[in-house]
Amino acid sequence: MHVAEQGAGEPVIFCHGFPHTGYMWHRQLPAVAEAGFHALAPDLRGYGRTEVRASADAYTNRAVIGDLLALLDDLDAEKAVFVGIDFGAQLVWELALRAPERVHGVIVLNNPFAPRPPAAPSRLWAKAAARHFLHLDYFQKPGVADAELAACPREFLTRVYYSLSADYHYLDTWKFPAEGTGYLDVLPEAPALPWSWLSDHEFDTLAADFERTGFTGGLEWYRALDRNWELTAEYADARVGVPAYFLYGAKDPDMEGFSGRDPLTTLRENVPDLRAVTEVAGAGHLVQLERTAEVNTLITTHLRELRGAPVEHGN
Repeated sequence: MHVAEQGAGEPVIFCHGFPHTGYMWHRQLPAVAEAGFHALAPDLRGYGRTEVRASADAYTNRAVIGDLLALLDDLDAEKAVFVGIDFGAQLVWELALRAPERVHGVIVLNNPFAPRPPAAPSRLWAKAAARHFLHLDYFQKPGVADAELAACPREFLTRVYYSLSADYHYLDTWKFPAEGTGYLDVLPEAPALPWSWLSDHEFDTLAADFERTGFTGGLEWYRALDRNWELTAEYADARVGVPAYFLYGAKDPDMEGFSGRDPLTTLRENVPDLRAVTEVAGAGHLVQLERTAEVNTLITTHLRELRGAPVEHGN
């Protein structure tokens, strides 16, 4: 496992999503380190400079939680604060259920906790894909998206990052039929870099990893979602008991289209120690890049609260 890290003190472990690497958190690490914590951002399984495995079964949350707990053991740390977005958010929520004794608290971006659904996720996606294109269903077919995205990694990354941001309405991808449609067919053309929230250097750093590895490691996380569902049967009625903070972009597509009809009510009902919920104006799914200063302030404020230090609540 490749891990970027800065600072010293209690560990704060950042978990990314797709198509990201640990580098997606590079603006947060120095802020968290300066606040007196040990900030760590691993490339999760299948990404960047961390091992790529061949089986989708290797990409379950349960398997990756084992990686995170091993990282804690390697640090000789009893607990950490875990920060997650996208797949990393789902990972952090499940970690809080499976090993709450190792979790000081969680700070989750954009993807709220929701109870285990009554049926395997792929069944729901297939129904939706009968009406319109849905990447969740498209990614289930081994090799198909892998080949499409690997053929033009930089084009795909610019299009998907742009489409997920507040500068575009991602759910417009649902206007296309699923039959005979690839992901690049539904994603918008992206404006030339640099953007106001992403530099050429940052994009080149992210793209270099995917140009080298392709996207199969990340796509396997999608193909493991039914297996995640099977492996969490014992947690079907569980609530997250650790201290939790949630923040989200006001224009985040996951909050709009993928998190249920009333995601914040569901979150509050199932996370009894939910200490703050914050909407970040002018941000989409890549909120930590689109509104870095606001996100860094929120994360460091929440970390100080967990540590018991006095903070000003006017921010």
